[in-house]
Amino acid sequence: MSLRVTAAFCLAIAVSPAVAQEGKPLRTAVDGTFAPHAMPKMSGGVEGFNIDLAEEVARRLKRPITIEAAQFSVLPPAMQAGTYDFLAAPVTVTKERAESMLFTEGYLNTDFQFLTLKDAPEITKLEDLKGKTIAVNKGSAYDAWARELEPRIGWVVESYGTNPDAVQAVIAGRAVANVAGNTVVAWVAKNNPRLKLSFLHSTGLVWAFPLRKDSTELRAQIDTAIECMKTDGSLARMHEKWFGYAPKPGSAAATAFPGYGVPGMTGYDPTEHKPTCS
Repeated sequence: MSLRVTAAFCLAIAVSPAVAQEGKPLRTAVDGTFAPHAMPKMSGGVEGFNIDLAEEVARRLKRPITIEAAQFSVLPPAMQAGTYDFLAAPVTVTKERAESMLFTEGYLNTDFQFLTLKDAPEITKLEDLKGKTIAVNKGSAYDAWARELEPRIGWVVESYGTNPDAVQAVIAGRAVANVAGNTVVAWVAKNNPRLKLSFLHSTGLVWAFPLRKDSTELRAQIDTAIECMKTDGSLARMHEKWFGYAPKPGSAAATAFPGYGVPGMTGYDPTEHKPTCS
């Protein structure tokens, strides 16, 4: 059974959405076990960086929003089938995904980082994991990346329904390391003294909201809302709240990019525009 959080907002910052769309609920979803981006809260529902981000986008678009939680692997197909308008879950923008989905501009940089037991040997290069088992979240960018490298590195990739399950595989000794986004593993290591951060693989990639290919108007509206959040400091404050530090100058969280979407990726629209924020 999925968790559901519904939020309706009265105050709004104008982002020039089509008048006919104002008030129409936005439907989105997250992996509700992907802390600190989305995770269960004691009072029920989910909370996290991406929950705050999606709710603020809806507020600025003057639209209520429904956020469901489910395993990540089922979210992209559900969005493509029309169940969701976009995905609030962190989704890494890759060339392969950009062929089938439309993306907003990036809101966070995403690097891949390994998580191991506290007393495990340090990982200084990928080749250190030859012959070892790596645990990943099924259907994630880390799953695809690890499997693509499997023949070259010689590691064994095991996929799990959620990233916490993948982390548990490390704790239980079924895997030597879990690989996920750097913000995710940092949160896990911070809250589990048995674990530590290990090798960081820089990707040059970003997280962005994906939509269906025919959602160009909604993409422009959400993209503009994100740009306004960057320029007025709202996104930076969320970053500090959930990650404990301000975004670096020039990073995706601090930079409003030209056009709509992710430069260099299929679906990017270079049309110049000046966001209307108030």
